[in-house]
Amino acid sequence: MTITEIFILAILQGLTEFLPVSSSAHLILPSAVLGWKDQGIALDVALHVGTLLAVVLYFRKDVANMAVAWIGSIKGDNTSFDGKLAWWILFATIPLGIFGLLGKDFIEAHLRTALVIAATTLIFGFLLGFADIKAGKRKATEHIDFEKLGFKGAMLIGLAQAVALIPGTSRSGITMTIGLMLGLSRENAARFSFLLSIPAIAMAGSYLTLKLITETGPVDWSAIGLGSVLAFFSAYACIHYFLILLEKVGMMPFVIYRLVLGVALLWFVLA
Repeated sequence: MTITEIFILAILQGLTEFLPVSSSAHLILPSAVLGWKDQGIALDVALHVGTLLAVVLYFRKDVANMAVAWIGSIKGDNTSFDGKLAWWILFATIPLGIFGLLGKDFIEAHLRTALVIAATTLIFGFLLGFADIKAGKRKATEHIDFEKLGFKGAMLIGLAQAVALIPGTSRSGITMTIGLMLGLSRENAARFSFLLSIPAIAMAGSYLTLKLITETGPVDWSAIGLGSVLAFFSAYACIHYFLILLEKVGMMPFVIYRLVLGVALLWFVLA
């Protein structure tokens, strides 16, 4: 791939991994619409490494507190909420792993198309808009506390994350949608989605790394390094400014973007 293509794809990955607009859709679209070659496993690994480092670093205090509390919960000497939250996130990641292993071949063969992306972009865009309007009508005191999400609520969000294996759905979008519908505030829905992304991205990156080691030939390490750095900085900036924007205007700018993109894709496919 050219430096320009690596630059564009890395920035797209960093920006869209955590926005509710589907990173997989935006990475597939250049090949579907512009005729670019698939970015390949090596660049996929690089982009996952960059975005994973970004979210871990941004939420480093939360991650550290959960890690310490989780270890303490195993030893039986820590019953804090951070330990409970760590368990929720780990269990909520299981559906993604199961559906990913069972459905990856079918998804790769049949669902990575512009038409599927257009449909899921529109459908889940409408659902996100509905959830955001519902959340906007609640008073601050009517949002449920983060602690009251419960194991059941966490698992529902985890199941939604597994649905996001379908390109165009958006992992962050659908997890935030369910979080909002369960009564979380916009900020807490986003926070849980970001924390849930850590094992999800790590799992996907590990799988791709294994494929890279066992199935490919020579690796372009300079491309991997450049992709990782660009994805890291764009992802970190995205998380920071998204949380600021979310507090001021909610999800509607992203809902509108999804609907416009979905209609444009339908026109491209059906014209």
